[in-house]
Amino acid sequence: MQTPVSQSPAGARQLPLFEFVVMLAVLFATVAFSIDAMLPALPEIAAELSPDNINRAQLMLTAFVAGMGVGTAGAGALSDAIGRKPAILLGSAIYIAASFGALYAPTLESLLVLRFVQGFGSAGPRIAGTALIRDLYAGREMARITSFVMMIFIMIPAVAPTIGELIINAAGSWRSVFVAFIIFGLVGGLWVGLRQPETLPPTRRVPLSLRNLFLSAREVLSNRQVMLCTLVLTLGFGQMFALLSSSQQLFGETYGRAETFTKWFALMALLSGIGTVLNARYVMRYGMRRIARSAYAMQVVSSTLALLLVASGALQGNAAFYGFFIWAVSVFFMAGVTFGNLNALAMQNMPHLAGMTASVVAALSSLGAVLIAAPVGLAYDGTAFPIMLATLICSVLAWLLMGRMRD
Repeated sequence: MQTPVSQSPAGARQLPLFEFVVMLAVLFATVAFSIDAMLPALPEIAAELSPDNINRAQLMLTAFVAGMGVGTAGAGALSDAIGRKPAILLGSAIYIAASFGALYAPTLESLLVLRFVQGFGSAGPRIAGTALIRDLYAGREMARITSFVMMIFIMIPAVAPTIGELIINAAGSWRSVFVAFIIFGLVGGLWVGLRQPETLPPTRRVPLSLRNLFLSAREVLSNRQVMLCTLVLTLGFGQMFALLSSSQQLFGETYGRAETFTKWFALMALLSGIGTVLNARYVMRYGMRRIARSAYAMQVVSSTLALLLVASGALQGNAAFYGFFIWAVSVFFMAGVTFGNLNALAMQNMPHLAGMTASVVAALSSLGAVLIAAPVGLAYDGTAFPIMLATLICSVLAWLLMGRMRD
């Protein structure tokens, strides 16, 4: 990747592209790191705070996603009004404060509330960061830049469970993971605060008022392309979060890989990162919609085959695990190929409301994903059948919806 200096629409000098991409990868990875680093802690959390119903520990993930969904509803409009940098810094501060509080949460209920607030704060960096990209790039070029971001981004969640496991083993407590969240939030916030110039000039800002919020939200919600992209992202996030919620139990209980879970998870994330590499290389040639729809078609085939193998019992022992692992890689591969493209498709005709559009898309897709992922995760029955079936249904619907989009 070349490292030219990007220019804002107003001509203000921006960061070198490589630093810009890495910084945004860190901001975006706040969400993934906050989810994936918790995975090794779930058994201990369940044993300590919810011994009568260990499946409730999965709510640590969905509570965070729900908070993120609520936070995104206002983060974009706020960034349209006050600028991208202040919105990122405010969200980072909320995220850090909630992480500190979680260190001392006495019950699962209080911990879930703080995870919700933590997710709420993470929306600022995620949404304002997306709008920041849209300030500088559009269309297929935006999808390409987002793919570059995802290439680096994928490395962080890949090692997050290992980092979480190392921290827990070194400190002797699952609570110490929240110290890592505090440090991670500080790194991203300080990087933006010290290095990134503002990309939204005052002349393009939309003052916060009920009337402006209503008009902006109405325009975004009435845009057919934005709503189609949001529905597809909801289905994509839903199946991915459902797999994440069940992954520790699937690897540990179903397939007996509890001791090596973090290593398999890292390998799975790294292999799926190939999708972002391919997307960055070919999106300018083939277009966003065509590539994303092909990825969902691939997932339909993959999940159908996986379901047949699980239902028939054709694979046993190690073969059953490797079959599951290949399928799980395909789910994350699909995410790497589709999510950046879908966000670019949603925002390509909305430069004047980049923040609000990012908010609406992320809020609706995140909250919708929780409604899919939570019941699927709680339906875990000792096999991979529930998550595979949910993934197949979501992918079929996503493929059908993408047929109604334009590139």
